[in-house]
Amino acid sequence: MRVDAVPIDNPLRLDEDVDVCLLCVGDDSLYDLALDLRLRDSIVIHTSGTTSASILKHISPRYGVVWSPQTFVRDIAMDYSRLPLCIEGSSPDVEMEIEDLMRLVSPCIYHLDGEQRLHAHLAAVMVSNFVCALNATAQDYMQSHNLDFEMLRPLAEQTLRKWDYGNLWHQMTGPAVRRDEKTIATQRRLLADKPEILRLYDLMTEIIQAK
Repeated sequence: MRVDAVPIDNPLRLDEDVDVCLLCVGDDSLYDLALDLRLRDSIVIHTSGTTSASILKHISPRYGVVWSPQTFVRDIAMDYSRLPLCIEGSSPDVEMEIEDLMRLVSPCIYHLDGEQRLHAHLAAVMVSNFVCALNATAQDYMQSHNLDFEMLRPLAEQTLRKWDYGNLWHQMTGPAVRRDEKTIATQRRLLADKPEILRLYDLMTEIIQAK
């Protein structure tokens, strides 16, 4: 796929007559660009999950957002046919133009306004960063007891497959769901010398049992 895009790292090199300008920079840098960058009739797009689209209105009257609730890691292949793209435009016409462009990348398009994008971004942090941190904590715990973390891979994969079966609260198993207070007490004793993990264990147990 060719779109004749030209990457630049200096706003002074930007052609003011470009059709679309995609600002792939950190959130703080968006504010600097909003002060200095001016385009005539280009569509200007940022990729932040938490910054309002309106920050771009002084750059161009035609602006929008393309954000994906996905983590991008160097050297890990991406299946772009399943990549969710959340878009917003300053007008219905601009949003349609953004959608037409993004469908060259992925068919999975979601129309989210700024408030919806904030909530989706927070949920994405839970699904990705929080889950990864939990798994990393379990990995450290297993290694500290000379256990092979790899034995838990099938469990992690089976847990992910629960997405296919509806409400995730209904798919849970374990001592918190069973209200197995004896097992919970035993596991809390195992974490007595790890107060930060014990606090996490107690909080997650409380959340599960509250449902």
